[in-house]
Amino acid sequence: MADMKKQLSVVLGSYNRLRFLKLTIESIRWELEQCPFSHEIVVVDGGSTDGTLMWLAKQKDIISIVQHNRGEWRGSPIETRSWGYFMNLGFKCAQGKYICMLSDDCLVVPGAIVKGVARFEEHLATGDRVGALAFYWRNWPEQQKYRVGRTLGDRMFVNHGLYLNNAMKEVGYCDEETYLFYHADGDLCLKMWEKGYTCVDAPDSYIEHYSHANLAARSSNTGKQHRDWENYLKRWQGIFYNPEKHNIGDWVEKKYDDSTLTAARFKHADGINWYRKIIAVKITSLFKERQIEEG
Repeated sequence: MADMKKQLSVVLGSYNRLRFLKLTIESIRWELEQCPFSHEIVVVDGGSTDGTLMWLAKQKDIISIVQHNRGEWRGSPIETRSWGYFMNLGFKCAQGKYICMLSDDCLVVPGAIVKGVARFEEHLATGDRVGALAFYWRNWPEQQKYRVGRTLGDRMFVNHGLYLNNAMKEVGYCDEETYLFYHADGDLCLKMWEKGYTCVDAPDSYIEHYSHANLAARSSNTGKQHRDWENYLKRWQGIFYNPEKHNIGDWVEKKYDDSTLTAARFKHADGINWYRKIIAVKITSLFKERQIEEG
């Protein structure tokens, strides 16, 4: 087992979503302030041109990695690399026992990461060979319920959540060649399943995902999905995928009432300050309730 210097590494990728990235980072920071363990934040940027790089350079609590993935350099086009290559830059430098994978258009519902790590620790303490822990999430504003995904062979996988760093190393991180953008996360979890690890859900961990943060980039990426899906099925056919059963997985949904109104930050002009105010009010309310209960 590797000697980890941190308990947790939060790793996310970003490209030209400065407004949303700021909100994402602020939600991560507030969450990590409640953590009783050591942690770090790693952001891999794809060469943003909207001011993100200048902003990241000023954030002294963030390890920033720049991987220019578009445009030209000295008269030649820059080689476009896969999502797996991009994210592996962050995964491979992460020092945490656990790696929390998020996106730059997500918000952490308070308690998600802290409870997720506690859940992971409980599993490992009882001898469960867990390699990944999936957080429940939803696309805001169109979805009401939160969900976790089951991929090929009905095996659970992580859209947003935690990985055991040593398990990720054992399976060789993300596949950088087979997939351009889609299904590399499902593939990573299937590699863990193949090695004898399991992926389970974190029933008390929730993430809000804003699905329209950058429609132009999303439209471009969607064009790659068909190719990646075919490669995904081919890679796992006869292992976890059976064409006759068409066992391509589904979603496990559940309801949750977020009393902190985390998703509302997406539409509020002063989201960061407003969020801190909401959290402060919530904490004050809980403190008063506890005082009443204790007499």
